[in-house]
Amino acid sequence: MMTVLEGRHALVTGAGRGIGAAIAQRLAADGARVTLMGRSRASLDAVGLTLGHRLGDIVICDVTDSVAVASAVAAIPPVDVLVNNAGQAESAPLTRTSDELWARMLAVNLTGPFHMSRAVLPGMIKTGWGRIVTVASTASLRGYPYVSAYVAAKHGALGLTRALALEVATRGITVNAVCPGFTDTDMLQESVATIVARTGRSESDARATLAALNPQGRFISPGDVANAVAWLCAPGADAITGVALPVSGGEV
Repeated sequence: MMTVLEGRHALVTGAGRGIGAAIAQRLAADGARVTLMGRSRASLDAVGLTLGHRLGDIVICDVTDSVAVASAVAAIPPVDVLVNNAGQAESAPLTRTSDELWARMLAVNLTGPFHMSRAVLPGMIKTGWGRIVTVASTASLRGYPYVSAYVAAKHGALGLTRALALEVATRGITVNAVCPGFTDTDMLQESVATIVARTGRSESDARATLAALNPQGRFISPGDVANAVAWLCAPGADAITGVALPVSGGEV
């Protein structure tokens, strides 16, 4: 077991499944004490069992609620590593994108990272060390049809990353984004189900179409994303900040 993050406290949002769970497990393996944040106690408890003595706290919190976020962060030890992983994707043509859908996509994918980063930054500034990594998407770097609200929110999350990186560049804090392509998670399965329902295509055909967007001809794994996050949080990445790191098999 590596201990490059020994003595560090990491907080991972959306930690109950998929990419968030993989990141939490990798940071724990690297020696961090990891606090899990999400909205489902059962799923967070299940991930917590895999962390053993590296588990910090389990926090039930909606990242779109600024008051709840501030209260949650104040109740746990100072955060050295923040991973903004909580996210949501919904699809619709622009002409059928409701105000409510638009607001949901911005709230969880953009406003959530803003709330979380604002809450943990004072502690990082005080100690003179910190890592903030936002799990963005290739949708931060290019467009996709029928997900304009999601793409807009993810582009915004990357803009937030780049601006904040410059703001805290002299304070020992790095701020970066990882940008996965289609990743084999529950969210991907929901996208596949939507394609099947709307087009009548088979599940295997829908999955093959999405996998073909990756030049390697495969889906990204949650572990691929976790490895990238872990590298950005490790001491050897001190000079890496304001970066959008694609984890996409060459798609972007």
